[in-house]
Amino acid sequence: MKSLFRTSFLMLSAGVLAAAAPTASSAPNEPLVTASSETVMESPLLAPWTGPYGGVPPFKSVRVDEFTAAFDFAIDAAKREIEAIADNPEPPTFENTLLALETAGKMLDRLETVFDVHASNLNVGPIPDIERSVSPKLSAYADSITQNRKLFARIESVHKDVFETQTVELEDDAKRLLDETYKDFIRMGARLSEEDKAKLSQINARLARLFTDFNQSVLEEEKRHVTWIDDRNDLAGLSDSTIDSMAAAAKEKGGKAAYAVTNTRSSMDPFLTYAENRELREIVWRNFYYRCDNGDEYDNKNIIREILHLRDQRADLLGYPSHAHWRMESTMAAQPEAAMDLMMKVWRPAVARVADEVADMQRIADAEAEAAGTPKIKIEPWDYRFYAEKVRKEKYDLDMAEVRPYLQLDKMREAMMYCASRLFDLQFERVSGLPTFHPDVTVYEVTRHGDHVGLFYLDPFAREGKRSGAWMTDYREQSGIGLAAGESNIPVSTPIVSNNSNFIPSSGDGPILISWDDATTLFHEFGHALHGLSSRVRYPSQSGTNVARDFVEFPSQILEHWLSTPDVLSKFATHYETGEPMPADLLEKIQRSSKFNSGFETTEYLACAILDMKLHAADAKEVDIKEFEREQLDAIGMPSELPMRHRLPHFSHLFSSDAYSAGYYSYLWSDALTADAAEMFEQSEGGYFDEGVANKLRDHVLSVGNTIDPAETYRAFRGRDVDTAALLRKRGFEAAE
Repeated sequence: MKSLFRTSFLMLSAGVLAAAAPTASSAPNEPLVTASSETVMESPLLAPWTGPYGGVPPFKSVRVDEFTAAFDFAIDAAKREIEAIADNPEPPTFENTLLALETAGKMLDRLETVFDVHASNLNVGPIPDIERSVSPKLSAYADSITQNRKLFARIESVHKDVFETQTVELEDDAKRLLDETYKDFIRMGARLSEEDKAKLSQINARLARLFTDFNQSVLEEEKRHVTWIDDRNDLAGLSDSTIDSMAAAAKEKGGKAAYAVTNTRSSMDPFLTYAENRELREIVWRNFYYRCDNGDEYDNKNIIREILHLRDQRADLLGYPSHAHWRMESTMAAQPEAAMDLMMKVWRPAVARVADEVADMQRIADAEAEAAGTPKIKIEPWDYRFYAEKVRKEKYDLDMAEVRPYLQLDKMREAMMYCASRLFDLQFERVSGLPTFHPDVTVYEVTRHGDHVGLFYLDPFAREGKRSGAWMTDYREQSGIGLAAGESNIPVSTPIVSNNSNFIPSSGDGPILISWDDATTLFHEFGHALHGLSSRVRYPSQSGTNVARDFVEFPSQILEHWLSTPDVLSKFATHYETGEPMPADLLEKIQRSSKFNSGFETTEYLACAILDMKLHAADAKEVDIKEFEREQLDAIGMPSELPMRHRLPHFSHLFSSDAYSAGYYSYLWSDALTADAAEMFEQSEGGYFDEGVANKLRDHVLSVGNTIDPAETYRAFRGRDVDTAALLRKRGFEAAE
């Protein structure tokens, strides 16, 4: 059964297949319906996955017009499976209740997985309308599980036997699964009256529709707003590879001009960093940061207000002071106050650093104006990246434009896979013949010492209908159901994961060059993939990335550190024309400037996380969204020279699902773990490739999923609790008073 409680915005959970050998030609037999059903819908969307590796997603067999009927059929079948568990005449046990829930609804899980891929990567044609139709149905199905009185009574009975009367003993992982499931059911309304359950279902159904509407508006704004440029002179400052990408984007968007800056971060960021045309920089900046805030049909502010109102109603119905208290109960932070305390400790030194950064920029801008005899300018948000590069050049003799020719996308892919091999003995070999949802996608078999581990799908390029950003998805979660805890060679149902991003392909035959930030993102998402691939647990809902929201970013953020290691850069950062490795002096400059611009990076992120918590930790249902954003940023002293990383009208983390709502702080919380863990590598004999520390990371973090409390997980890895001061050291900030 697909996890009802831990589905992530960036990591969509998938269904579970029974174990099969990697070379199996078909998946285990599975009836399309239960015996009580008299109707069978023949569709590859519903059938067990076939092919090698225990079965693979049937992307080539998808017929989009079957999705709606397939969802109706699969939801109905899944409901019957749940009812069969609830109506079991046998006394409730872990096996006939909790384990049965773990294996229920596989058909629906598979269908959701395939549809989620289309909604995220191929959101064109009828897909938006299908999503609007299906989302409320899936919400109602989820409620039908957690509000099933007989089912919860069975779970409650088993919980009492284990934790109160202690008449039943379970292995630690099974015991945690039972306790977490029991608490999750309560959080989702299992103890409400029938009248209140009906109210809760109405709220959840409406939220599901609003989340879809919000997301579709963001996608439309990214498609519609394009900055068209005809005169190549207006591209002064940009590299040839960036200009080639803009030419390719213009052709794809219909060719209204020779060059196009699309309304995505991957397109916007290099333009704002290097383009000398200040007027165009402002246009590009406004297009991007005012998505869904233009007073038209795609304006999301009213949708946000209704979402906040419904979240407040739901929290009150469930007995929580706020939405934030409800969402955070099962996290490491546990309470909004703990998250705010950490954020404000970092906020103050971050803002102080921004003031220093802006002063350096303003000095350069003033000197340029004086030399050119032009009016002086004040640094504005569309100037920040541009002048930051000039400061970097002045302070460190480092121009990141010099770095880009050494960052070939294919080489960076090789680099991250090299790290996986060195650290965790994982090998990636490209395989052909497997169905993919788009020709851009490549598939790799992942092995360890010759044994099959899983499959990795890589989808790097932007396209029409693909949401912006980068993310990891589980197509199939790892599991080893039916085996004893602690078995060393678990014949598991192997994981299938993907990384998706939005790099702009080149218009020519040359390699695709990416920025340092893009390379960092590539490593980040690969960290999530490794988390899924390294999982070695019994129960799928505890597998891989199904962990606390403020722990899930730890494995991804720690992997970012390997990009800047000399070993990686000297091997894989090779010049796209000469093939020469990055010069030692350039590598040294990168190392010395590692904390440069940390004020900007920290502040633009933290402003989002703080406003997220302020929105959701109090009653904000009647707020004017634009005024709230302005007033709260003023209240915390947001510098005028930079914006939030995600303004509220397009903040998909918060409003395209519940996943990161009252949870955007989790990147900072996880980074406190990351900074402390990085110091463990740095202080070890082998540095970042120390075998002993890497084994601890794999054995105590990547492989254990949610079988252990995350605080205990980290303690087992580090040998002590986290030292949060490492976070300030990592960013080059002075400790706050």
